[in-house]
Amino acid sequence: MAEGQVDGRASRWEQHREARRAELVAATARAVDRHGPDVRVAEIAAEAGVSKPVLYRYFADKDELHAAVGAWAADEILDAVLPALMDDGATRERVERAVQAYLRVIAEHHQVFLLLVRRRPGGNPLGDGKDRIAATVARIIANVLKQAGLDPSPATVWAHSLVGIGMNTGEWWLEQHAMPIETVAAQLASFTWHAVSGAAAEVGLDLR
Repeated sequence: MAEGQVDGRASRWEQHREARRAELVAATARAVDRHGPDVRVAEIAAEAGVSKPVLYRYFADKDELHAAVGAWAADEILDAVLPALMDDGATRERVERAVQAYLRVIAEHHQVFLLLVRRRPGGNPLGDGKDRIAATVARIIANVLKQAGLDPSPATVWAHSLVGIGMNTGEWWLEQHAMPIETVAAQLASFTWHAVSGAAAEVGLDLR
């Protein structure tokens, strides 16, 4: 068999494997939404319509599956937040829309979010996903600073601070049901705006 044919088959198999993993991750997210953060592997397998051994062909253990769900959730958050943040309009309005979009996503996937923000014996399942969100926000902030001719080095600290505020506030809100989404969105957006605009003003950037 020609080398090109072998490479082609290997490539198609890898594509099939990645597509199948994506289907299983989406099924896991649905199972968590249905059964809660302590969902059992048997419940995940039932949601996916496969046996547990099939799941373990694609994921080494439950921790790896949780990590994959963490990456999935990070993508869901970024897909909702980035368009709002990068849209036209005043900076404060964009921050408000981004916060609203974030809260809608975590409310839609309430149990998945709680799984991700709580540290478990195997570690923090959000892990790389949370870092990816912070890195994406840091790039946006750094670009704004660079375009203004300013030092972009504060971007990483600011981004991780913002992600921490959002995660902690989201966990509290979902657990306590303390106020409607409109109220918490308005207050979180106001706090975020003043934190960002105040920090920016200190380095000489007017975000209005």
